[in-house]
Amino acid sequence: MPANRPTRSTFTRRGIAAVVALPLLALAACSYGSEAKDDPADQKVAAGAKKIDGLDSVKIGYFGNLTHATALVGNQKGFFQKELGATRAKYQIFNAGPSEIEALNSGSIDIGWIGPSPAVNGYTKSDGKSLRIIGGSASGGVKLVVNPKKIKSLKDVKGKKIATPQLGNTQDVAFLNWAAEQGWKVDAESGKGDVSVVRTDNKVTPDAYKSGSIDGAWVPEPTASKLVAEGGKVLLDESTLWPDKKFVITNIIVSQKFLKEHPKAVEAVLRASFETNKWINANPDQAKAAANKQLGVDSGKELPAEVLDPAWKSIQVTDDPLAATLNTEAQHAVKAGLLENPKLDGIYDLTLLNKVLAAEGGAKVDDAGLGAK
Repeated sequence: MPANRPTRSTFTRRGIAAVVALPLLALAACSYGSEAKDDPADQKVAAGAKKIDGLDSVKIGYFGNLTHATALVGNQKGFFQKELGATRAKYQIFNAGPSEIEALNSGSIDIGWIGPSPAVNGYTKSDGKSLRIIGGSASGGVKLVVNPKKIKSLKDVKGKKIATPQLGNTQDVAFLNWAAEQGWKVDAESGKGDVSVVRTDNKVTPDAYKSGSIDGAWVPEPTASKLVAEGGKVLLDESTLWPDKKFVITNIIVSQKFLKEHPKAVEAVLRASFETNKWINANPDQAKAAANKQLGVDSGKELPAEVLDPAWKSIQVTDDPLAATLNTEAQHAVKAGLLENPKLDGIYDLTLLNKVLAAEGGAKVDDAGLGAK
């Protein structure tokens, strides 16, 4: 992407709130849970455990969504509490990226699981002063699901109504970029053009599909699998568009203030994330059940097997933040005219993550040249 490419001065006015949200993959896309709330779960503190950095608690935010599997399982199985000792792990569940970024900025949470788009927006809007991405969490879990009676091939998408979660969110940007690569023209802000982009909240997308008001959707899990359960067909898995079939869908962020003042607590959370991911990979069926159980706590309803099983298979947990793909996603937003060339230098600080990985005999992960100096 040429650096001098004409772009809008910022995200589109109407889309700015959405984009500051979730998945460049804004997370309204990833959102599928309840309003932000305190998690009442009473995690057990081991006898003789001590507080970390003298903290009474560490406040952790995430979405009630399978693409936040590490946070779901880590909460449900007590991994975070174990590593934090007598410092209480407190949780808050979010439905949209902007509200999570706002909570991080206000100190309502210290660390959060969130998509790349809100992370990029939170960082750039604060002139690089609000947050750092300190680790990866998940890759994949995004699909184009269509009505097979109306769309039988990729070329049939032209002229149809395709839902994305939110103007400027990660899936919205991904779909606009894919459409442009097909040679189709779409006005990013209005969604009008060779394809009609219909911004629809993930929670209502299945109903919109059933009513026939949309012909398909480019959405994250578990919404994609809910559409399949309603008779939809997976026409494209976004992972096939990326090198090694990997792209960031969820990152771990921390406020710069908290990182500076409480590095031991941040390291403990990253160690818990590592241990959670290792347990998920070693115990996929148990992990799936644990994630679904926590979804029930967070959103009030567990997912049925016909939705849970295929959704879970398409998501990969990862400690690697896949930094190069975040940069590519940002350039896709620039190309769509939704973002001016962002200054992402310093958005990552993977020092503590690499310390954890080294202690476990793991390979160092890369920040794609976007690390804090």
